[in-house]
Amino acid sequence: MTIHEELAAELKEAMKSGDSARRAVIRQVETEVAVAKSAPGFRGDVDDALYQRIIVSYVKKMEKARKEFEALGERGTEQAAKLGYEVEYLSRWTPQLAGEDETREIVRAAIEELGVDDPKMAGRVTGHVMKSGAEVDGGLVSRLVREELGA
Repeated sequence: MTIHEELAAELKEAMKSGDSARRAVIRQVETEVAVAKSAPGFRGDVDDALYQRIIVSYVKKMEKARKEFEALGERGTEQAAKLGYEVEYLSRWTPQLAGEDETREIVRAAIEELGVDDPKMAGRVTGHVMKSGAEVDGGLVSRLVREELGA
């Protein structure tokens, strides 16, 4: 079953059960996909890869927004909880990222492979890791590269 088919089935179930939170997040993902499809220069298929890219991007945005609402304290609690639900719900379609220890090993291997010891080359190492295909968090990679190079 494709991601689109799963979401369609879940949307029907959410509508039948009156689950407005699940209905809203599914509709938002479908809207994001529709926007991507209609973007100038879009080529390709509407497949699981597109859905996964859209969902990963959306989850990152919602996670950032959730943290901002949490920083507001009591005023942002309700919205932070809503965004937390969306992130949790969509997480099953996002790739599992490497943890900090595993990412540190990947960073160390990249530094060794590139023969870099200058903190000014941190961007090169970060780019190398991100292009390697490893499922890692870009922010974590950047921080660990700076730590490992002593920047």
